[in-house]
Amino acid sequence: MRSNFLARIDLRGDALPEGGALRDLLPRADFDVAAALEKVRPICEDVHHRGDAALIEYAEKFDGVRLDQVRVPAAALTRALEELDPAVRAALEESIRRARIVHRAQRRGEHTTQVVPGGTVTEKWVPVDRVGLYAPGGRSVYPSSVIMNVVPAQEAGVGSIALASPAQKEFAGLPHPTILAACALLGIDEVYAAGGATAVAMFAYGTESCAPANMVTGPGNIWVAAAKRYFTGRIGIDAEAGPTEIAVLADAGADPVHVAADLISQAEHDPLAAAVLVTDSEELAAAVERELEPQIAATKHVEDRIMPALRGRQSAIVLVSDIEDGLEVVNAYGAEHLEIQTADAAALAARVRNAGAVFVGPWAPVSLGDYAAGSNHVLPTGGCACHSSGLSVQSFLRGIHIVDYTRDALAEVTHHVVTLAEAEDLPAHGAALKARFDWKVPGQ
Repeated sequence: MRSNFLARIDLRGDALPEGGALRDLLPRADFDVAAALEKVRPICEDVHHRGDAALIEYAEKFDGVRLDQVRVPAAALTRALEELDPAVRAALEESIRRARIVHRAQRRGEHTTQVVPGGTVTEKWVPVDRVGLYAPGGRSVYPSSVIMNVVPAQEAGVGSIALASPAQKEFAGLPHPTILAACALLGIDEVYAAGGATAVAMFAYGTESCAPANMVTGPGNIWVAAAKRYFTGRIGIDAEAGPTEIAVLADAGADPVHVAADLISQAEHDPLAAAVLVTDSEELAAAVERELEPQIAATKHVEDRIMPALRGRQSAIVLVSDIEDGLEVVNAYGAEHLEIQTADAAALAARVRNAGAVFVGPWAPVSLGDYAAGSNHVLPTGGCACHSSGLSVQSFLRGIHIVDYTRDALAEVTHHVVTLAEAEDLPAHGAALKARFDWKVPGQ
């Protein structure tokens, strides 16, 4: 059933189906990464073989600009910061400050566990050596994504950080100046005018101007997601980010003005953006529908983004019998962003199992998290929140176990190791321990 803007899915009455059956009833965008993979494969391999020349050629083909070089000159970063609107600079600085507070608290320390006398296992956390970060530059400019990628990498202690963003014709082939200014504020001086799959390939393979990276993170379009999939195994990735999503779990007490505004706020990203309202109140659903019209009329990006997003198969109002059923629905959906606008929202938020980030009550809208909550906005999409997390300091760290045993500690457990090695038909495993001792079966 479709009303003016959003389709309706009625899950009231009978008991909700479980697991995959419920997920299959919920709206989701078509996002065929597998099909895109075949198109990015030759592009990635061309970058592998021709390096910077391929990047320059693809910038002309896809972005309409002929580059002299791919790396952004240091003077352009300095100039972008000098010319930045003071109000924008202040907002970026506050966003950086808050992000550092949250991400610095995520640091992990080394920990040693004594397993037995003379036998310890130490876990230490080591940052990746080099990361390539991606900031989109298509329909909108995202200096906030620069912050959300750079801050956790810096707080993790990554020694070498590079960033890529698409070349912009209106800025003489440079990335958007606000992107460059954000890099300058964060102390990132290695920046490249490269977009989409070509940027990921540049970081994965390396070129004449860009050393290869161990990991690539950052949101992007389907071509970025496909390139990440192509290089998985060669490099680490954060996730194959799909179109943005907001789900709002709301009861009759929610303010329809707030709910409508928040749905629109994510719909303006992309025509594939998902906006989902889950409610047990038909009155609220109708009030939100009524409120959408004047708010949409008062904003921009209506025809090219907002209306296709709200009217797409990925967006809907889901009616449920009660808020308990609503909680089951949002857990099955696994939204990138989940707002809880109900009575006792904090208690309900504590029971959410699957979400990239949860926003509690009427004064914590998703837009706050996009810019200045201190949380990270690079989050799992497409239901991946049921098994994946958003970007954090941990994303850039590797846990390494250090095993330290004395002779006596090893001798005490040797018979168990030999027994298990023989049970697995791997006698050389056991022999590696026997060789250290005049070994015989205990008790003989």
